[in-house]
Formats: sequence, C-alpha cells, structure tokens
Amino acid sequence: MANRKVIYEACFEDYLRTAGVPYVAVDEAKKALFGGVQLKSFDFVVYSSSGPNLLADVKGRLYAGRRPSRRGHLENWATREDLGSLARWETVFGSGFAGLLVFCYHLACPEAAAGFDVVHLFRGEYFGLLGVYRDRYAEASRPRSTAWDTVSVPAAVFREMVRPVSAFF
Repeated sequence: MANRKVIYEACFEDYLRTAGVPYVAVDEAKKALFGGVQLKSFDFVVYSSSGPNLLADVKGRLYAGRRPSRRGHLENWATREDLGSLARWETVFGSGFAGLLVFCYHLACPEAAAGFDVVHLFRGEYFGLLGVYRDRYAEASRPRSTAWDTVSVPAAVFREMVRPVSAFF
C-alpha cells in the first residue's frame, strides 16, 4: 500500500486492498503532459470484472449527520478541472476505461453507517464509499461557486445516480 497522506485516498486504497480488487495507485507527484496541456492526475486505476476499468478520483467529504435520508444532504462538489482532466484521461486510456468519482464520506458518528451500503473502518473511523461515473455526474452538475470554479449535483439527483463503490468492481 502506498504511503498516502490524504486520509480519504488512503481509506479507499485500504478498502480496495481488503476487498481484493486489483488496482494501481497513481503517483501524484508525476503529472503528465498531453498535447502541451498539464492534466490533473487522478488517484487510482481500478480493474473491474463487471464493467469498464476505472480511472478513480477520490473526493473526501465529511458527513456530520446521523444517516443520509431522503431529505439528508451528501456534499458532492467537484471542480471543473477535476471533471475536465478526468474526461481527457478517459480519451488517453481509451474505450475500456471510464472516469469514476469516488465520494468517500468520513462518518462523524457510527449511526451514520446505516445509510451506506459500503462502510469501511479505517484507522478507527468509519467511511461511507459511493461512486458515480464522471460523464453522468458532469451531465447532471450545476455551477456551485464561480470563485472556486466548482460544480455539484442537486441532492435528490445525486442520491438517485450514486451507487455503492462495490457495484463498479
């Protein structure tokens, strides 16, 4: 396992390793240059037996509620750069690969685990793991902040499109 300083990425990597899912961690220090454009790197290449191989970009978020409900809110913002770079990586890797946004929610209380199908205990803390294909997310996203150049998906739409990460492997 790579020595990752970002707890959300380290958690997802630990989940993959524990679940026996084949993957390659991407070295964040090595940025690639394609067509004269520097692309933001993603976090993992994950090999799937049930669909396309995945270019996974982990988004860590805190979930402070007791459990996500129909009225609950799961933060799901991403930057336009995240989406644009992941789309370019999909082109570079080709037709057998798809971008995946992995939302890794740090659950502030253990009761919140009841609202997630995939919960991973990592370093004594609970994390809920959800995923959505980049193209589906991009189609449904709306501007969130012009200053930070971020987008997000409305909560009800996000709950409908997101799936447990295990569904992608």
